[in-house]
Formats: sequence, structure tokens, C-alpha cells
Amino acid sequence: MPGWLPGGGQDIEAAGFSSGAALMLLHLTLQVKALPDALLRERLSLRAAQLGAAMTGRREQAAEIRDEIMLLRPGDTPGPAGALLLDWRRATSRPVRLMTRAKLPTDQAARDATPVARAAQVLEAAIAEAPKAETAALIRADAELARAMGWQHVVPILGASLSGRALRQSGADLLLRCHMAVRQGAGEAYRQAQELTRAAQALRAVAPKLRSRASAQAVEIFLSRDAVSPGGTLSGLMSDRAARRFCDRLVELGVARELTGRSTFRLYGI
Repeated sequence: MPGWLPGGGQDIEAAGFSSGAALMLLHLTLQVKALPDALLRERLSLRAAQLGAAMTGRREQAAEIRDEIMLLRPGDTPGPAGALLLDWRRATSRPVRLMTRAKLPTDQAARDATPVARAAQVLEAAIAEAPKAETAALIRADAELARAMGWQHVVPILGASLSGRALRQSGADLLLRCHMAVRQGAGEAYRQAQELTRAAQALRAVAPKLRSRASAQAVEIFLSRDAVSPGGTLSGLMSDRAARRFCDRLVELGVARELTGRSTFRLYGI
């Protein structure tokens, strides 16, 4: 994050100022047309799934969760961590206006609440209703945050930064934790948005050099997906061999990278 952004503090006022500044900076970044926003949401969803798995005592890392989903065969059922990733992907791929809106208190203070305060209210109510459904509660809270910010889609902010211990707080304590988490989560989203925008611009710049007939469609897939499998994700566009050559060509041009380090079942992304 920029050096001028305040680091937050251990009181509501300081933490609220910091989270608000971070949200506004992220809001401006999300308006940049060059940003591959669907890809950003997939990357943040992966982080949220990793944290969600940790809340249940599981230790899968992001790369392991990505592998689980990318290597699923038709009819296979994902494990617990993979299911969390799919939950986040479904939530972030739908326009937020189509999601069921959580009920907020109707008093004037609630109506005038900041975006983070509204999200904290939704989160507290959801956890009280279903204490073990942490991911569902975080999705509802991030959806409320997105509505309050005027975003078209859910962006995993609280889900990608709030700890399981924080979810057991309530009232002012939970609000403070949410402010601190939003400062951290919005900061990470901003950092990734900057990196992905540069990567997307580099990929678009070399796109005219790609000779495959389906290269334009394949480039758009790279700009919207966390990971691409030559034999899976691109199978409808080109043969397995052509897809592998295409992905390797992007790596040679420096606009994509191989994500696994494996010699087989490779995955690629920007």
C-alpha cells in the first residue's frame, strides 16, 4: 500500500479511518478498465478458501486447493477445502444485486453506518444464527460490504483476512477486528490488483503475435481464470498439443508462468 496510508490502530476511530482509506483506494483501483477483475476475484477467493479451511483445522495451502479443483474429473466431489473455494467462486461470479440481502437493524444509526460497520453487523448476525458456517457468514458480510461500496461483485476482503478467533467476538470488539481485517484485506487486494493489471497489459500487448486461431479466446481465459489447464480449460478451443504449445509460448514471452513446478499436469496463469 502507499506509504501515506495510515497503518491503523487498536481503537475504533483510528482503525476505522485506516480501513476507510484502504477501501477508497481499492475502490478507485477497481474502476481501472485494464484490471482483470474476474481474475482478481478468483485469486482472492483462493486465499479466502485457505483461511476458511484453516478455521476448520485443515492445513491445505493455496496451491493444494487449486490443484484439487483443477484436477477434478466430471462427477468427482471436491474435498472440504475445495468446496470452500467453489463457494467463494460462486459468490464472486454472480452480480451482488442477485444475492439475497441480509437484514440490518432498522434504526437510524444502522442506516447511517459505514460500509465496514454494516458488514460487521451482518457477520455477527450470521455467526449467531449458524456458528459453524463461517464461510457462509463471511460471504454475506463481504456481499454487504460490496453493496455499501457500490461494487458489482463480491470481492473477498473480510473472507481473505479475518481470523476464526475474530469471528467469536461481538459488538465493538468485532467491529474493531473487522476494521483491521479490511485494512489488511483491502491492502492485499490493492497489491494484487496492481500486479494483475500490469500482467494483463503485458499479455494483451503480445496477443497479436500469437498465431493460434483460438488465441484471442485463450487470452481472455487467461485474463479471467486463476489457473489454466492446457488439457482441460483450453480443451474446447484447441488440441491438447496445441494448448501446451500455446501455454509454453506465453511463458517464453514472459507473460505467463507455470504454477506447479511439475513436469506433468501443469497449470498456467498470469
